[in-house]
Amino acid sequence: MEEPGTSARRADLQRYWERTLRLTVGLLLVWFIVGYVLAIMMAPTLNSIRFLGGPLGFWVAQNGAIYVFWLLILIYARAMNRLDREFDVHDEG
Repeated sequence: MEEPGTSARRADLQRYWERTLRLTVGLLLVWFIVGYVLAIMMAPTLNSIRFLGGPLGFWVAQNGAIYVFWLLILIYARAMNRLDREFDVHDEG
């Protein structure tokens, strides 16, 4: 026999997983667009635009993608901390 509240907790954990998955997929999509589409596939087109004294495609591949990756890490950490607290699965401390 199930303890009271177990099915509600399971439903909460399912919602937690769905939101975690949605966040992860969204950030991975941004990562793919910046790291692959812009930095590799669109680089020749972007190189016709000058940015900070050089071609934009080169700048995105060498600098911009790294800045975006760091930003994605920070966004993920903050969003997961908030989500963990919301669903009460956070670490104590």
